[in-house]
Amino acid sequence: MSDLSGKVQTVLGPMDPEQLGRTMTHEHLTMTFECCFFPPPSGEEAVSESPFQMKHMHWLRQNPYCSHENLLLQQETAAVREELLAYREAGGGTIVENTTTGIDRDLPTLRQLAKDTGVHIIGGAGYYVDCTHTDATKKMTVEKLTDIIIGEVLHGADGTDIRCGVIGEIGTGWPITESERKVLRATAHAQVQLGCPVIIHPGRNPAAPAEVIRILHEAGGDISKTVMSHLDRTIFDDAELLEFAKLGCYLEYDLFGTEMLNYPYNLEVDMPSDSQRVKALALLVKEGYEDKIVIAHDIHTKNRLTKYGGHGYSHILKNIAPKMLTRGISQNQVDKILIDNPKHWLTFK
Repeated sequence: MSDLSGKVQTVLGPMDPEQLGRTMTHEHLTMTFECCFFPPPSGEEAVSESPFQMKHMHWLRQNPYCSHENLLLQQETAAVREELLAYREAGGGTIVENTTTGIDRDLPTLRQLAKDTGVHIIGGAGYYVDCTHTDATKKMTVEKLTDIIIGEVLHGADGTDIRCGVIGEIGTGWPITESERKVLRATAHAQVQLGCPVIIHPGRNPAAPAEVIRILHEAGGDISKTVMSHLDRTIFDDAELLEFAKLGCYLEYDLFGTEMLNYPYNLEVDMPSDSQRVKALALLVKEGYEDKIVIAHDIHTKNRLTKYGGHGYSHILKNIAPKMLTRGISQNQVDKILIDNPKHWLTFK
């Protein structure tokens, strides 16, 4: 294991886990998502290409991936800085920034945001989904990918000395491609050597999370130090969810604030409401998984910023945590989900 044992690594350097405070485990502060642009519905092309207007905000909430401008979060650093100040004022302490290679990770900006706002920011190592892998990446061996990921944690990423503190979000689709499988195996191998946390973006199929866990486990990964993201758009059957929970990873509900009628990447998915997300958390708590739940918003488009009428990074602290208290989740359990569980996950072995 590395000399980071017992520490959490932020973009400003290692720190004591007890200093993290309330933590959002899956956010983006600067990234591009144009790789996942989705053509607008027929007849709505003009709205898709129009500059942001208040009268289009509801359309954007329903069609966030159909506007090129909406997918350029990296243009909003000033707005994000204000959001982080508001997040800290609301009682937030830390944000895990999940932007990896392929969607324009910007570690210098993250470091500056951390300095400007006092919010602890943790950068992500590794690679996003297959469509963002370059030809060079796809040709790399598992060993080479492992070395790169380890280097991003121990020495710095993207030509900087800024070190990542988590591997992920490691992106996979469905079915999982060969390049994604190699990255998963490299992730597991790096985790073995580093004793570090890992976070996964699974494909949009109920079977995807378990398949990712199987691949990581076979490669020697530490499932107890791994977060499975996006469960709120992936596993809807309670029995299937509880069966998956037995595998031992952290269970992340990270789309708080996202409510849309049609989810374009999988029209079979009925995107849950925030109330339904809270209901799922209550079920997991009731079934004994309060030590394995983490939550976030996964903000990755402009329209979700308060600048554009969105919910912002403080939504969970201001609105969801109080709602949880009305649905059978105690204050102690809320604190576990927001403070203790992220702290245990993020601390290097």
